[in-house]
Amino acid sequence: MSISWGYSPKVEKFIPLADFPADKYLIIAQQAIENLGWKLSHLSESGLIAYTPISFQSYSEEISIRIHGKFAVVKSECVGIQMLFNDYGKNELNFDKFFHEFEYVEFHLKGVWEDRLTKFHAILAEQDDSYFDKAPLATKNKIKNVLYLFLPQKGYTVTPVLVIVNILYFIAILLISVVYFRYLLITQHGNLDSAALADRAKNFTLNLGVNHRNTVLNGQYWRLITYQFIHGSVSHILFNMYAFIYLGLMIENKLGWKKFLFIYLLSGICGGLVSLTFHQEAVMMGASGAIMGLYGAFIALLINKTFERKATQALLISTLIVSALVLINGSFGKRVDNAAHIGGFISGFLITYLLTFKLNAASFFNSRVRYGAASLLVLLFSAGIIFFSPKYQTEEFKKLCLKFNSNLGYLNAITTLKIDLPKDAKLKSIQEDGITPMKNNLEIIKEMNTLVLKKEDVKERARKQKLSQVSLRAVMLMYRDIKGDSTYKYSKQTSNALGEMFTILYE
Repeated sequence: MSISWGYSPKVEKFIPLADFPADKYLIIAQQAIENLGWKLSHLSESGLIAYTPISFQSYSEEISIRIHGKFAVVKSECVGIQMLFNDYGKNELNFDKFFHEFEYVEFHLKGVWEDRLTKFHAILAEQDDSYFDKAPLATKNKIKNVLYLFLPQKGYTVTPVLVIVNILYFIAILLISVVYFRYLLITQHGNLDSAALADRAKNFTLNLGVNHRNTVLNGQYWRLITYQFIHGSVSHILFNMYAFIYLGLMIENKLGWKKFLFIYLLSGICGGLVSLTFHQEAVMMGASGAIMGLYGAFIALLINKTFERKATQALLISTLIVSALVLINGSFGKRVDNAAHIGGFISGFLITYLLTFKLNAASFFNSRVRYGAASLLVLLFSAGIIFFSPKYQTEEFKKLCLKFNSNLGYLNAITTLKIDLPKDAKLKSIQEDGITPMKNNLEIIKEMNTLVLKKEDVKERARKQKLSQVSLRAVMLMYRDIKGDSTYKYSKQTSNALGEMFTILYE
């Protein structure tokens, strides 16, 4: 069994007709297709298109025959996205069935040629001979090799441009990153700890234009577009561009490049907005939100009967399966921004449905009104997210936590005081390493109480507040005991306070 590979794996054969009439070849092919139970979608002087049934083994394959002079080009091509990018031998199996049935039909039609030819030409008179340019896989058939994927052409204009922009930006960021971090390691060698290095890395990433909750909520709305063109690794951009090219080949010619670009960017914006409501500190990047918007757009087009009726079911099933797999994988992936996927998918579906649904009685609902309505919906959604999302002050909280923990570090000096140390030295140590730092921590808690924090930070702030109060009480009791000449043993009250302090500290 021969296995084909590719975006939509296919098998193609050139059949020389020589003196065999093209119309007779198509008549035999038509009858063979009907005998096999395949659904004939189009028949004209130029050829025919049919679809195999949907089964557990197959989403369906498009069977086409094109007449080119003295040749018939017979092709079996997978409809929809194939897992692992191969056809599992389905196309070759279709050829075996077709050519076997072709020989059988050719033998049994010998006595009725004239009658069949008359009916055939009567059908041709009613057919659109240009249908091959409108078929679901029409644009993909123009791709002769990999280089064609990057070449703008009719029905495939903005997709290759966006792919090139993504790739060039990825290369530029990669080169800048290498130069920056080599410079940083050379010039700051030994001067930066891991925390400082991570902080530098985050600031560097933010400068590239990634999506980030606080920066967007503080007015840097342009990040909702720029983050769509930033990718973190070769595999990241490879899989995103693979899906993007497939969707571009399938739906850009149906939407037109303006609607396609409009849906792509707005889906990415909506995906980014949903993402920042779920991620408080992380940076988000990648085109996957916008790409999932195109999956939603694809489904909306299929529901709106934009594609050939007999191909719609296969395309819908395959697109729903792939979309579900992406979302399920995203729900388990630790570094996958599934919030952007869901936001992009839903917004892409809604925007496309709004732009393409048909109402016979609503001629006023023209293209400008549709664009305006879609833009208004996205604007209202954006305003709702931006103005009603709390601006968490996580960074400020982290800085105060570092100061708080630094003050706690002073306690090590007084919890290990030597018994034979002079009384005045003990009191001085408790005052400088205990009472003063713990009072400073109470001031830090006051600053923390003014911050807007997420739930887990609110819980941590409450823990630190309790710890600061208990710690100050414990060191004050220690000071009292030593000042009162309790040299060898702290009072029960002091011991209990120290025990409570350590319990909170290590819980």
